[in-house]
Amino acid sequence: MVRVPFRAAADRVRHRLSQLVRPKHGARPGRTPDGSRTPRASRTGAAAPGDLTGPARRPWLRALGMLAVVVLGAWLGLLAVGSIRTPVGPMDTNMTLRPSLTGGSKINVSPLGALELDSHIAPLRLDVDVDRLDPERSQALVDQPERFSTLQDEVTRDVAAGTRELAVRSCVAVVSGATALGLVVYRRPRRALAAGGLALTLLAASGVSAYATWNPKSVLEPKFSGLLSSAPSLVGDARSIVTEFDIYQQELARLVTNVTKLYDATSTLPVYQPDPGTIRALHVSDIHLNPAAWHIIASLVEQYEIDVIIDSGDTMDHGSAAENGFLDPIRDLGAPYVWVRGNHDSTVTQDYLKKFRNVRVLDDGKAVNVGGLRIAGTGDASFTPDRTGPGGNKEAARLEGMRLATALRDQERAGTPADIAVAHDPNTARETDGTVPLVLSGHLHRRINEQLKLGTRLKVEGSTGGGGLRAVQNDKPEKVHASVLYMDRSTRRLQAWDEITLGGLGLTTAEVSRHLPEENLKKDAPGSPSPSPSPTGSGTRPTPSP
Repeated sequence: MVRVPFRAAADRVRHRLSQLVRPKHGARPGRTPDGSRTPRASRTGAAAPGDLTGPARRPWLRALGMLAVVVLGAWLGLLAVGSIRTPVGPMDTNMTLRPSLTGGSKINVSPLGALELDSHIAPLRLDVDVDRLDPERSQALVDQPERFSTLQDEVTRDVAAGTRELAVRSCVAVVSGATALGLVVYRRPRRALAAGGLALTLLAASGVSAYATWNPKSVLEPKFSGLLSSAPSLVGDARSIVTEFDIYQQELARLVTNVTKLYDATSTLPVYQPDPGTIRALHVSDIHLNPAAWHIIASLVEQYEIDVIIDSGDTMDHGSAAENGFLDPIRDLGAPYVWVRGNHDSTVTQDYLKKFRNVRVLDDGKAVNVGGLRIAGTGDASFTPDRTGPGGNKEAARLEGMRLATALRDQERAGTPADIAVAHDPNTARETDGTVPLVLSGHLHRRINEQLKLGTRLKVEGSTGGGGLRAVQNDKPEKVHASVLYMDRSTRRLQAWDEITLGGLGLTTAEVSRHLPEENLKKDAPGSPSPSPSPTGSGTRPTPSP
């Protein structure tokens, strides 16, 4: 029969397999000597298929399985409960430990980007997410400026306390995660506890490795990503930031000088040409602690032969006494400086500026004669140094504008009308319509030119500081704005203005455009269309970096 050879071959294979697993005492696998079935595991200790608790024939596979359970469980534990929320100075942060092949630390500053530091070598990375600036702690710094001197020590204590709390939380997280996953996989409490113990041992070993390889100098050579990735090309590493920033702001000033000379030499803008008797006022606003602004202003004063500088506020960011030294370059700008308080400037700032011989501080409708012009103004009705809310209360701004308008009417009745009014908030400035020919403001970080219903021209300047440090919250660097106002000396009315626009932080582009009021265009060319398609009769010459 054909089946006989196949059956014989199958019997031989079965016999060989039975010899491989036969117990030493000779009993048939799976049976006791009396013929009854043995338990799932034989007396030799061989594990039944699917049994994870019996001794393995390959111990290294069992060890790898345990390690995988420990690592996965610890990671899940860290994700679930391994982070803490802790204050660091005036900021709120989240600290977390994450598994990593390279170690180090990562500081996420949303939405700016991140800084990566080679702070240590260990299979764990420290992530710090900076969430927001706490308004109450920021206000405390403003109310008590002396605290700035101890802020570094306070931050150090906060970081140390947060690190200790994070270490405890991480221990609980990895032990809980590994134990829970071990219980699910092995279904034996002893092995689950073994997984938790191994996780704690690995975490302790990682901590020792991080401590032994800690490199405090890593902060001097961070790796940038996101919007911060341009930082090294702008200012270098932390060791040369002061020197390089000084070079950068000097280059901006040089750019302004060269562009202005080129503009004067090759201008094909509208026909207005200022005569030697024209009063030239430089309108700046919203410097926000950007030191490069002083170099730019000084260059414009020299090139345009400015008679008076008018600053419509927000020169500071917090208005604290610690910031006052930033204002000192105003003494050497080469022209009288007229200033009103913005919503980021304080009365501390205002009192400091009053001591400067070349500064005229305007508030409560006060008017001064300077540079051939009579200028009146008022400080902002709001003070918002924490930068968390909208820039002031609209109704309060309007009420302040009504008081300014009343002061302007009183001066007109007294025979000393103002030529220009200044207020930081455009909502305040609009209330002066009909009481003054020209009103200047800022606050919005963008330009607006508008003829109000009763005849007053409102000019809102952009940020002369490029938004300051706040500008990095934007997708692109904020541009630097300033305007030169040409005022007729006899009538003290606006004849034309030049708008100067520079590229923001790190950019070297410049543009100068001349604009004429509509009424001047009609007077110069009666019955003829405007020489420029712009509503204000503007001409523009964009200029690349020289």
